[in-house]
Amino acid sequence: MNDLAIPNLPSRSFDRTQEFYRRLGFTLAYRDDEWMILNRGRVVLEFFVHPGLDPLASWFSCCLRLDELSEFYELCKSAGVEEKGSGYPRLHPPEEQDGGGRMGALIDLDGTLLRLIQNRAARSPATH
Repeated sequence: MNDLAIPNLPSRSFDRTQEFYRRLGFTLAYRDDEWMILNRGRVVLEFFVHPGLDPLASWFSCCLRLDELSEFYELCKSAGVEEKGSGYPRLHPPEEQDGGGRMGALIDLDGTLLRLIQNRAARSPATH
């Protein structure tokens, strides 16, 4: 089974959103006046128009589960997204989590929180 869930995220400006995510390796798959789809490998983000969104009050979020968290994080930094404690866009560096694994965060131009989660290596059946 290849079930899939794709986040629907707000964008105040498709032009600005598309350019921001292009610098992070995403390509345009579809766009009209009300909907936009961006891809980066198997990661798909869909955006709807939300011109009145206040990024400081946004509660939108999703998780990006990444095989190469460190490489994506460095790409974000090289694209000009800064590590800082407030404002947007911004990054929070990956850290080890209490339950294991690593997680960082990207807050995009519209205040959407994207949790950046390192995929865990598949465990063999003997370790389940």
